[in-house]
Amino acid sequence: MAVHLRGALYVALLTLLSGQVSAGEIYTFGIVPQDSAGLAAKEWTPILKYLEERTGKQFQFATTRSIPLFSQRVAESKYDFVYMNPNDYIKYQDKDRYRAIARARNFKLKGIIVVRKDSPLEKLDELNNKDLAVPANAFASDTLARAALHGSGLAVTISPLATSDAVYRAVALGHATAGGGMLRTFNNAAPEYREQLRVLWTSEGYTAQAFAAHSRVPNDVVQAVQEALIDLSDDPLARKYLKTIAPEGLDYGRDEDWDDVRKLDL
Repeated sequence: MAVHLRGALYVALLTLLSGQVSAGEIYTFGIVPQDSAGLAAKEWTPILKYLEERTGKQFQFATTRSIPLFSQRVAESKYDFVYMNPNDYIKYQDKDRYRAIARARNFKLKGIIVVRKDSPLEKLDELNNKDLAVPANAFASDTLARAALHGSGLAVTISPLATSDAVYRAVALGHATAGGGMLRTFNNAAPEYREQLRVLWTSEGYTAQAFAAHSRVPNDVVQAVQEALIDLSDDPLARKYLKTIAPEGLDYGRDEDWDDVRKLDL
């Protein structure tokens, strides 16, 4: 009962914060929904508290229940600061919207494709004329999987789902032959589903998610947040939560860091 209650409280907190609008010195910090809403709120709250202590500003955690909806809100400039997928960054980066301020140091995103442990499939080519579930618009889990299939000339039926959890559940229950994912979400998946799956394919590595600031945020605030992010790994509590997205900490983000993603020409 206590576990369910804590989860409900996190979701309630998420709903409240996501519905608020930034005003004055309160800045919305949008987080791409890679995990469940409750887990995301639990992981990011200590990081945002650290930023508040370092900068003297207030930050509101904000996310959505699906990546396509999150991408739409990024396109509409709903967030002051944002942790976004690489494909969204290269799409919405310009002088009137978002610019990169930080990224994971010495860390590359890799997509995976999973199948049931008892599946006869052993190679990517064997997915020809099969079906693949993906969390819609997720870079590693959707974009990289599609790029690999297209590059191999495979005919695969794509089924976009709302979340990574839904993908792993669909494959485990036999509703989909295979599913796109990434190690972070795979490791966080419910054990009853994860333990029925194995990794069939792993992509090459690409520059990870971008921490970005909207052009409307004052330069001094952007610089303060950027410096705090870079120093974040020096804080023992914050470092514990940072390790899943940036095991070696964060580094300054430059627009050209995502040129490898642009070369995919997606």
